[in-house]
Amino acid sequence: MPDRVRVTPSCVIDADELEWRFTASGGPGGQHANTANTKVEVRFDVESSPSLGPRQRARLVERLGPVVRVVASDRRSQAQNRELALERLKSKLAAALHVDPARRPSKPSKSAVEKRLQDKRRQSERKARRRVSPQD
Repeated sequence: MPDRVRVTPSCVIDADELEWRFTASGGPGGQHANTANTKVEVRFDVESSPSLGPRQRARLVERLGPVVRVVASDRRSQAQNRELALERLKSKLAAALHVDPARRPSKPSKSAVEKRLQDKRRQSERKARRRVSPQD
């Protein structure tokens, strides 16, 4: 288990801040599922984390809440489920921390405007040809 978990290039969390819980996995699997604690739950307390900056903390609390919880019981091995839960936690935190760049509105090019107007004229002429003239 690493000492620090890198979520994004600017966000690194101490492994001590993660709270792990292991329980018996439900479902089929015979005696192994009934005796081995392979289901993994990892919790990360966002509000009390010293690893996060104030803006990161505010963004995570707004998007995910004060505590982030991830569960993994896909594999039969506890070690594999630990890795899976850690990856899920990292991707969840990274997605919540992602900031879309501000959109700068742009103008259509001159040629695009010309093409649109030509298409409109062509469509108008086409519809005008379909009309029945009053002389008929």
